[in-house]
Amino acid sequence: MAASEGFLTEEQREVLKVATQNAEILSSSPKSPTSMLFADNSIKAPWGGGGGKASTAGIAVRHVRRTHSGKLVRVKKDGGGGKGTWGKLLDTGAGESHIDRNDPNYDSGEEPYQLVGSTVCDPLDDYKKAVVSLIEEYFSTGDVEVAASDLKELGSSEYHPYFIKRLVSMAMDRHDKEKEMASVLLSALYADVISSPQISQGFFMLLESADDLSVDILDAVDILALFIARAVVDDILPPAFLTRAKKSLSESSKGFQVLQTAEKSYLSAPHHAELVERRWGGSTHVTVEEVKKKIAYLLREYVENGDTSEACRCIRQLGVSFFHHEVVKRALVLAMEIRTAEALIMKLLKEVAEEGLISSSQMVKGFSRFAESLDDLALDIPSAKELFQSLVPQAISEGWLDASFLKSSSENGEVQDHEKLRRYKEEVVTIIHEYFHSDDIPELIRSLEDLGAPELNPIFLKKLITLAMDRKNREKEMASVLLSALHIEIFSTDDIVNGFVMLLESAEDTALDILDASNELALFLARAVIDDVLAPLNLEEIGSKLAPNCSGSETVHVARSLIAARHAGERILRCWGGGTGWAVEDAKDKIVKLLEEYEAGGVVGEACQCIRDLGMPFFNHEVVKKALVMAMEKKNDRMLDLLQECFSEGLITINQMTKGFARINDGLDDLALDIPNAEDKFRFYVEHAKKGGWILPSFGSADV
Repeated sequence: MAASEGFLTEEQREVLKVATQNAEILSSSPKSPTSMLFADNSIKAPWGGGGGKASTAGIAVRHVRRTHSGKLVRVKKDGGGGKGTWGKLLDTGAGESHIDRNDPNYDSGEEPYQLVGSTVCDPLDDYKKAVVSLIEEYFSTGDVEVAASDLKELGSSEYHPYFIKRLVSMAMDRHDKEKEMASVLLSALYADVISSPQISQGFFMLLESADDLSVDILDAVDILALFIARAVVDDILPPAFLTRAKKSLSESSKGFQVLQTAEKSYLSAPHHAELVERRWGGSTHVTVEEVKKKIAYLLREYVENGDTSEACRCIRQLGVSFFHHEVVKRALVLAMEIRTAEALIMKLLKEVAEEGLISSSQMVKGFSRFAESLDDLALDIPSAKELFQSLVPQAISEGWLDASFLKSSSENGEVQDHEKLRRYKEEVVTIIHEYFHSDDIPELIRSLEDLGAPELNPIFLKKLITLAMDRKNREKEMASVLLSALHIEIFSTDDIVNGFVMLLESAEDTALDILDASNELALFLARAVIDDVLAPLNLEEIGSKLAPNCSGSETVHVARSLIAARHAGERILRCWGGGTGWAVEDAKDKIVKLLEEYEAGGVVGEACQCIRDLGMPFFNHEVVKKALVMAMEKKNDRMLDLLQECFSEGLITINQMTKGFARINDGLDDLALDIPNAEDKFRFYVEHAKKGGWILPSFGSADV
């Protein structure tokens, strides 16, 4: 070794110099030189290798370190150097150094940095995987309580609709036993674990995926329809769900077919509840029907022996905590049926609530279900409503019924009306569809009268026009003609006004499904005025009931503009292209001609036959009106003989007679301009009609 070299070679001197410089640099925490960063996946080797570049591929991660700036640099094996790093300058040991975690001086900061890639987890994916195993276990064990408990522990309640979808779709591909088990589990989870909106959302997701399900399951439409029908029968899915879901699905989709099948094949069938519940053979360890029978039996036993502790034991032994609302409902029914049992029933309900045997939510649900059935129960027990209204405050004051029930029960009448309204809507949709198919107005009127709900006439009008707007011009024309008939026979002007108000209030929602809804509603309004169903003043009344500047108010304004236009009557009568067509206008012409012929010839029988041949019984009020006007103008009371004959034969009903007289009464001021004694003549006609019984007695002098 040359003296000039000393103990260190030139290369070692250079390394020592760099190390010293780095120590000074690091003390002031500067950034490491950029030349030492990983670039192009390679790094300059400080020693050996001729300064060439070495690929980082295959290099152990412990040879990668960070500078204080957090940047990664390549380090010589065993930490022996590297610009900008602390190397192994003075370590002359031949053995390979390593970090011993058991060393008392171990410092975790000395561990080499290792970059580990991790997959971002989707909570929904994790949830879906978890519920699959939960459902598989339930199908294996049939333990409802464990399944409910596991689902609660799983958390993520916002994903419950996915659980419903997975449960039903898995059951659909299995035997009847699993299908029945799935339905029983859904009843168990309802209210306590899964909310009603989540149940609806889950079934809607199933409907949306019905096309995909049918690829793997040939009879998917029928099976899913049965699941939906079963959910309705088990009171976990509101019947209104079917109507709402239809609006959101394409008519060509499998989901729409599912709803139609559920409605027509299952829910409309006689004794459909029993049919649906037994469809899968009740092959689980216990069916809903069996539980209901056991509940009825234990309550009867309790009423006979009065043993509260025994009744509690039987309820506990049922092992269906999710179905305790049925115990509450049946207990309340029994209290109404057997008045002497009321005190015992109240004692039992108080006991099971205080013991925690029946949860607060199940108690409230039981009371709510009973409230919904009050209308039907009142047919057999007239005092049922009064008794129930006295039981609720007592239960709340004693602390075993949650006061939150008052929030829903305070509108108990609305709850009952909701069920009645639901059934009414289902019926009228069928009636309207049949009318569009048959064009039979008298049959439709009979069907409406059979429903016996005249207070819901505005609902019918809304449904009629909404369905017509979503169809062709033929149905729109038929709807307008039908309104004329209904106005004469069974609808009051208030019914028509309120129906249009309801339509216009929901105009913005309707426009989501029917793009031209606003213009079509305006045409329906204008047509109603032209057909004398509404008076022009009624449009102002309708507008006053709507919020200012809303879509409905604008529609009323458009209707007014249409009516005010030149030749409005003719144009509006042709607005639907005359589908059923010009029937009303043609009838008016024919009525005038037949009355003129009768006036000239005086043959009552022939005139009656002509009226019959018109085939528009809903429009016979026009005959009455025209006949009375002609009698005033001609000063000939022969027309009264014709009206008398028409009434005697039943050709013109008392409602139509009254309507015809009412229309004359409404236009008396205009008639008086041409016929000075019109008012006196009309009073005479009214008295004559009353004596003959043609018009309703309520048509009094005050109306005139």
